[in-house]
Amino acid sequence: MYVIIVGCGRVGSELAKLLSGEGHNVVVVDRNPESFRRLGKKFNGLTMVGNGFDAKLLKEAGIEKANAFCSVTNGDNTNILSSQVAKKIFNVPRVIARIYDPHRAEIYRSLGLDVISGTMLLAAMIRDKLIEQKFSSYLLDTSELGMLEIDVDNNLKAKTVGEVNIPLEFMVVALVKKNKHPIIPDSTVKLDLGDKLIGIVRTANLSKVKKELGIGGE
Repeated sequence: MYVIIVGCGRVGSELAKLLSGEGHNVVVVDRNPESFRRLGKKFNGLTMVGNGFDAKLLKEAGIEKANAFCSVTNGDNTNILSSQVAKKIFNVPRVIARIYDPHRAEIYRSLGLDVISGTMLLAAMIRDKLIEQKFSSYLLDTSELGMLEIDVDNNLKAKTVGEVNIPLEFMVVALVKKNKHPIIPDSTVKLDLGDKLIGIVRTANLSKVKKELGIGGE
């Protein structure tokens, strides 16, 4: 992929290094040339000094051939404006904007923009660790579904994955056998003591699912 990243702060630089390390072509844009130090000596992408909403600069960055564009500066207005330019003017297929204000994030999302609110994600992560340590609602864009981690105990051992699944409420998507790598199991796989299940759960039914599976509270 050819990816343009606007903002070389902590998030932007880490994202750039991840993508570059995976073999993608990466261009990083930032107003402060000193910020590029975060990329380190191993980064083999391109860096450009300027604003992420400057059409001329973006053309020089190769936006007309870009597969993806993301703006992750520390300013909501800059991120929205840059993303709008990439999406509306240059028709980049995948455009993502980082938004701090969760209320604005919902508004822009309703307008068809793909936005990520770090504030909302962090709050959800902390909530999950406080209330349900093995439940992660922040992994999905909406809070209607979440990921639930279950340690197989005496209540579940010898059951099959199919017997653990609860239609429309909970479905196992991964299984970690004791001392082995995770797998995507079929419904006939039997559970052993010490196994770990990871499944998708309907958030509204979390308490009901835990009760049906005999999972105690945190």
